[in-house]
Amino acid sequence: MMSFLRSITNYPSLSLIQSCQSFKEIRQVHTQLLVNGILEEPSLLGKFIASIALSYPDKLDYSNHILSRCQNPTVFALNTMIRAYSKSHSPWHSFHFYSQILHADRLVPDNYTFTFLVRTCAHESTLQNSSAVHATVMKRGFESDPHVQSGLIHMYAELQASDSACRVFEGIDCPDLVTQTTMVGACACSGNIGFAQRLFDKMPHRDLVAWNAMIAGYAQCGKSREALELFSQMQIEGAGINEVTLVSVLSACAHLGALDQGGWAHAYIERSRLKMSVTLGTSLIDMYSKCGVVSKALEVFWKMGDKNVFTWSSMIGGLAMNGVSEKCLEMFSLMKEEGIFPNEITFISVLHGCSVAGLVSEGKMHFDSMTQVYGLKPWHEHYGCMVDLYGRAGLLIEAFNFIQNMPIKPHAGAWGALLHACRIHKNLEVGEFASRRLVELEERNDGAYVLISNIYADSGKWNGVSDIRRLMKSKGVRKEPGCSVIEVDGVVHEFFAGDKTHPRYREIEFMVGEISRRMKIAGYVANTKEVLFDVEDEEKEDALCRHSEKVAIAFGLLALREGLVIRIVKNLRVCGDCHDATKVISKVFDREITVRDRNRFHHFKDGKCSCGDYW
Repeated sequence: MMSFLRSITNYPSLSLIQSCQSFKEIRQVHTQLLVNGILEEPSLLGKFIASIALSYPDKLDYSNHILSRCQNPTVFALNTMIRAYSKSHSPWHSFHFYSQILHADRLVPDNYTFTFLVRTCAHESTLQNSSAVHATVMKRGFESDPHVQSGLIHMYAELQASDSACRVFEGIDCPDLVTQTTMVGACACSGNIGFAQRLFDKMPHRDLVAWNAMIAGYAQCGKSREALELFSQMQIEGAGINEVTLVSVLSACAHLGALDQGGWAHAYIERSRLKMSVTLGTSLIDMYSKCGVVSKALEVFWKMGDKNVFTWSSMIGGLAMNGVSEKCLEMFSLMKEEGIFPNEITFISVLHGCSVAGLVSEGKMHFDSMTQVYGLKPWHEHYGCMVDLYGRAGLLIEAFNFIQNMPIKPHAGAWGALLHACRIHKNLEVGEFASRRLVELEERNDGAYVLISNIYADSGKWNGVSDIRRLMKSKGVRKEPGCSVIEVDGVVHEFFAGDKTHPRYREIEFMVGEISRRMKIAGYVANTKEVLFDVEDEEKEDALCRHSEKVAIAFGLLALREGLVIRIVKNLRVCGDCHDATKVISKVFDREITVRDRNRFHHFKDGKCSCGDYW
């Protein structure tokens, strides 16, 4: 727009554009330009269109109307519209202006045309259409233009076609910083994080965009520890930090339950006086919620000026996963009072909140309101939540009938929720049926085999346990190993069941023994049914002591000073024995312990759990 302003200094009416503060003023200037006949010059008209289309992207219809009245539009004007629409909610309209270039006399598409057109394909296209655009780029001779190359790499990355992105990159003799950065981002976002890291390491100059792409890539593919390690390296090398960086870092902290590092990010935001945008605020709420600190999440929520449906949904979800169901439903009611229209994600959180508290009638009411009141079509996740709601409450027949009457084909999540309910309520008959259906859908779902094994073990049917183990072995299915994570002084420590690699292993082993000794004095008796082997009780007790969360708790007692909450994140659902044991540990050692498992939070204090043993 600045080049436009420089070219119109001889036109007082056009110079008014520089001082316009609203679209209303733009329209007034437009009227003046028409009256003076200034816009009869195609080049000036094109620059005027550019000033509106790029400064007011929500007013593209107005820009389009102006362009439609021009008999001889310039390539610049049409490229501007392609560019503006490529960023809009209807990017496919860009092709309309490309068609105008092709069919106009004396107009030929240039490198900018294809740069913006490729960007359109990245947002709204199929791989087939995008490949056709790529072929046209080559036919027109623009395949060597660095901006087009960068756009092609980004396009293929957005379409999850990392191999095609790599082929484009390999065809560049001397990729510049922009192209290298785009390739790093493309591979990182598509999950090809290894290649992205190798390319990143070779870059002579790494700008903020490249750092952000790598950190986001690690966070998105579940490698949160690596994301935070890279963030530490980024700070050591003195790279800048912006909102994009912090959102990725907060996501990694949320995944790991790394409260110390998440708190540091929050302090950095306040210290640097960064604007608390909706995205940043929502990320903070999510981080604090997933670290089990609901009070801080609420503090951030109430301080935020602007909130959208995702902000409200994140807060409602945080309350649900922490078992604060009453507050969760109150927040949902307040959201509606504020005029915020709930979306599908909101209802997943609401239904989860009802499920963990056993609020069956409330959950059914909210589920029905999705279609009847808000016109929302339930997702698979909503149906799974309803099965879980009925199942947890012991209403297995209702849960089974709900699955049978679903308007969509029952999915793995629904059968898995029913199987889990059968495990809770020890219903072997329905559990066997649900496990067969689940394995039919997902033959290598290790959870299906483990849950039915648990049900057999609860019933003392060790032959059934052995049959399941043989079946898993024949199909090559391996049980996902239990892993628990704890953060101490900003460093994340991982523990696996039976793992002996930690530097303080001997101390931890001694503490595990001390925990066991003091628990027995307190009258604790291990729930040996959780061990899926028909062995002596003493061996079962020893196996239970080596569960990953117990090892992590032992390390927390060693490494964290008294008074600090021990916060554990576990990748699997906490077993019954570990749940009972953690209640006793919290009382015997006078320590508050928070465990986030695959499904929800458990806040242990004074021998009790926040879930009230309903989990």
